[in-house]
Amino acid sequence: MKIVLTGEESLRLEATGDQLTIEAPTPDLQYSPFHMLGSALGACTLSVLQSWASNKNLGADDLKIDVSWRFAEGQHRVSSMKVKLTWPTLSAELWPRAIRAASICGIHNTLTHPPQISIEAVGVESPAIEASA
Repeated sequence: MKIVLTGEESLRLEATGDQLTIEAPTPDLQYSPFHMLGSALGACTLSVLQSWASNKNLGADDLKIDVSWRFAEGQHRVSSMKVKLTWPTLSAELWPRAIRAASICGIHNTLTHPPQISIEAVGVESPAIEASA
């Protein structure tokens, strides 16, 4: 799989069959934790669609997934994410099924129904701190 950083708030995933690579068009574009979040969503979606395509005897070599996100104004958190599928060889009649398959990605479902997160200090006498999701 190849992850290509396309901006500070976007990336593209391509199935390459090789090792995982992360590329950036310029040296100053760093792979951030938000890119990691986008990569998780994109990789999960790619995996689900590759499995779906395999079960349907379809090729997915030309499938590309673009993930972008927006930040909440004045806050250091993502407020929305967008997944764009590009699959030139997929027939028009199969697109609704592919989109439905993509929506079962576990990361997609985790982000739409966020888990409760707790932070605790190990080796320190203090209560666990509950962080709002």
